[in-house]
Amino acid sequence: MNLDQLMDLPGALAAFTYTDKGDLTDHRVREGSEITPEVLDLLAHSCVANIAIATLEARGWEALTGQKGFEPLQGFSMIGLEWSAVVTGRCGVIVKNRDVNYENTFSAIEACGAAQHQGAA
Repeated sequence: MNLDQLMDLPGALAAFTYTDKGDLTDHRVREGSEITPEVLDLLAHSCVANIAIATLEARGWEALTGQKGFEPLQGFSMIGLEWSAVVTGRCGVIVKNRDVNYENTFSAIEACGAAQHQGAA
């Protein structure tokens, strides 16, 4: 799965990839969208920060309670008023809330992340 294919997801406004430091590496934006490369760069950095915080919380929860299965973190979504960002595997997509199917979106992004990881190997 690549960024062009992610843009075929229902409600997709943008698709992007980023480094482990949050630097935007590639992106696609739906014509007519308010989303800019600068917004995606900020979002990518936010994704890295949120994944780090969520990993810290998951690790702490596992250590404190003895419950396992919270790590490794697979991805997350940030839900806004009109659109959401869904991220996993250094790939992300911004989708309109009214059109998104989160399970299908996560599956597509996981495929993108796997393809990106194979390309780097």
